[in-house]
Amino acid sequence: MTAVMKGVRVLEVAEHTFVPAASALLADWGAEVIKIEHVERGDAMRGLASTGTSPVSGSVHVLLEHSNRHKKSLALDLTSDEGLDIVYRLAATCDIFLTNKLPRVRAKLKIDVEHIRAHNPKIIYARGTGQGERGADADRGSYDFLAFWARAGIAAALMNAGDEQIRFPPAPGFGDSIGAMTIAGGLMGALFHRERTGEATIVDVSLLGAGMWSMGQGIALADQLQRPLGQPPTGRSGNPLVGTYRTGDDRFLVFSCLQAARYWPELCTLVGRPDLVTDPRFVDHAAISANTDAAFDILGEVFAQRTLEQWRETLRDFSGQWAVSQTTLEITTDPQATDNGYLQDVQTSAGTPFRLVAAPVQYDEQPAPAGRAPDLNEHGDEILQSLGLDWDAILNLKIKGVVA
Repeated sequence: MTAVMKGVRVLEVAEHTFVPAASALLADWGAEVIKIEHVERGDAMRGLASTGTSPVSGSVHVLLEHSNRHKKSLALDLTSDEGLDIVYRLAATCDIFLTNKLPRVRAKLKIDVEHIRAHNPKIIYARGTGQGERGADADRGSYDFLAFWARAGIAAALMNAGDEQIRFPPAPGFGDSIGAMTIAGGLMGALFHRERTGEATIVDVSLLGAGMWSMGQGIALADQLQRPLGQPPTGRSGNPLVGTYRTGDDRFLVFSCLQAARYWPELCTLVGRPDLVTDPRFVDHAAISANTDAAFDILGEVFAQRTLEQWRETLRDFSGQWAVSQTTLEITTDPQATDNGYLQDVQTSAGTPFRLVAAPVQYDEQPAPAGRAPDLNEHGDEILQSLGLDWDAILNLKIKGVVA
């Protein structure tokens, strides 16, 4: 794997998932990331006991690992003059400063753009926020469940008629991880711009903006038609080959054959209903469209007659586009995922094995190897010594509680 970010140094003052996961991606691609953590508790994620929908348990805190792999940790008191001086000295050596602190907190801690750039005018300053840097809600905290999932329209678009409440996101850090990829891409663009022009930029990404981009086509349609996007009232699309079918063992096959007339004859033959090929109701695109409900009903009865594994074998050579609806556990053994290195083997500092999803971009046909997250302040002494502090000075800072 080509470490395209090798030689890039990142200073992170951030917690939870949204922003830390961005620098984790950069670290996977070769960047050196120095993570500043709270001097006593560390990143708030270290103490997380529940995601809100599921407990965080086991010998490995995989949520923390996902967004902090390959980093170096320095536990520091940012409210002290000595701690702030260390941040400034580190910033002077870095290419990127990355934070998710709110505007008022950045100002209070003296780590806003003007403060950091006073010590490094060429540093790229990146801010990850809930609702953006401007507007009445700029200084309000948020999470992906709120800004990305609820406010951007995703939750409402997933509701069916009669639902009494919105659905929760499908996984912890769902919007955070998508937003993190957006930040990582933005930072790589900023680095390229600085390389070409010498200009250091400010990079802003919000959970609201990332959620709206994810829903971009739906939002554009809603705006054009002046009606909100939602689930089909019948649970069916206008194309019988774009939808889901329940198998005999209560699993789901998912089809997305946009050219229904092209794939209809082949599918009907494969599933043992060649009579449907010449059925006047389904002889061409117009006929299929006019008789969509009938086609759904017939195929529904057909697919209910066999198990998922039987249908996997039957549809193995089908040229149309389809997939099995898999669980988050099943994807961990999906041959396509493992053959492409989309899951990576990792070990904690104590040697406990676990797996993480790999960075979604590969260079030179190789997945980026995922590393482990640092223990709290694991690299503290090393980082301080790199700034020229001797052991007596470091010990003095420890006694004062400035560093762990």
